[in-house]
Amino acid sequence: MASVSEAAAADARKLKDRRLPMERKPSTIDQTILSPGTVFINVQGAFIVDEDPANPPTLTDDGAQHDTDIRLPNHQTIIGGSLAKLVYFSHEPSSTDPGGRLNFLKYETDQIDQCLAFIRRLQKEFQIQNGSASAKMSIMATGGGAYKYYDEMKRVLGVEILREDEMDCLIMGLDFFIKEIPREVFTYDDSDPTHFEEARADIYPYLLVNIGSGVSMIKVSGLREFERIGGTSLGGGTLWGLLSLLTGARTFEDMLKMAEKGDNGAVDMLVGDIYGTDYSKIGLKSTTIASSFGKVFKMKRQGENQAEDHGGLSHETREDGNDNADSQPVFKPEDISRSLLYAVSNNIGQIAYLQSEKHKLEHIYFGGSFIRGHRQTIQTLSYAINFWSKGEKKAYFLRHEGYLGSVGAFLKRQPKNWGRRNSFEEYPVVRPTIQHQED
Repeated sequence: MASVSEAAAADARKLKDRRLPMERKPSTIDQTILSPGTVFINVQGAFIVDEDPANPPTLTDDGAQHDTDIRLPNHQTIIGGSLAKLVYFSHEPSSTDPGGRLNFLKYETDQIDQCLAFIRRLQKEFQIQNGSASAKMSIMATGGGAYKYYDEMKRVLGVEILREDEMDCLIMGLDFFIKEIPREVFTYDDSDPTHFEEARADIYPYLLVNIGSGVSMIKVSGLREFERIGGTSLGGGTLWGLLSLLTGARTFEDMLKMAEKGDNGAVDMLVGDIYGTDYSKIGLKSTTIASSFGKVFKMKRQGENQAEDHGGLSHETREDGNDNADSQPVFKPEDISRSLLYAVSNNIGQIAYLQSEKHKLEHIYFGGSFIRGHRQTIQTLSYAINFWSKGEKKAYFLRHEGYLGSVGAFLKRQPKNWGRRNSFEEYPVVRPTIQHQED
């Protein structure tokens, strides 16, 4: 089996090949979470490749955002990829090991053409290296994009499209990260914000809380043994939709950046606003949110006038000819963003706790593109689980949390005994693939 060429791999990475240090200082915590590292594979000896802090991931000319990779020293698969989430394998050009690197890229859904063009480039590289064997290439597709873009993918790439069950891929991808990749899974605590868990095999049962546009909660009892036990429609799509109406943010990343600068206390009614201090008898700090957006009610008339005059953050010229661009909004967009982020995250955290309590599950893994390594989101979800369970349950997070389905689809086409602990030994040997997934 051949690999993607050095040119294609370098075009998708631009990351420095080095291991993570064994200890993390608080000043590097955000860098660790937001830049999850490339992953290199056997998977015996697999590790995440930390990027060069001086050259963080950026949007390229083709619109892709490159995430950190995983190195696989003794593995010989070819390509995995997707339209919204692209995962593909490449050998290290300077290495004599038969393994290589799993590359992770993200495309916005309005950049599907650019994503297909990049996959087409990988396809051409594969054809050059493999000749007639390139006819055996097929595309793995999972999630909504497997159906929405099926015809377009088949037309542009001219290969077989193999669609896989989304939930099956999610669980398989998560199992892989938990069992096989060191320094991938971590817990959050104010005193130890990124405490990495050791890769281990004894992981069942657990609860997966997958947060995309909506939220699915899945009980996993064993290898390929799972059931969806609940969820909520109030997820990432809710946050994105409401903040699009209430603020001037145009992308999800803009909203998260605004939330980092905001003060939810300017919008939310806190316990301290009601009691003037903590309510220690029932374990509530003065900063605990008593009512999300609760202060808006007290300032209702002022808030309504602001909304009518300004239309959120848009600067329009009123009928009297005065431009309202210099008017100060009653509620800052940063404060609104932080308040809504907390509201959605707290709601998800409490529902996750209730589901884990009902089904007697101690370990709760959070995945999906809603998290995006955002520290405030991780802190809120972790606090919710710890608070409601009184410290009896743990919230776990992943550095590649948005790629569970993509990696799961990739893994479905790997040879027997693939993996350090033979985690996927019962899956058949099949053709090399490109994998597709859309959240």
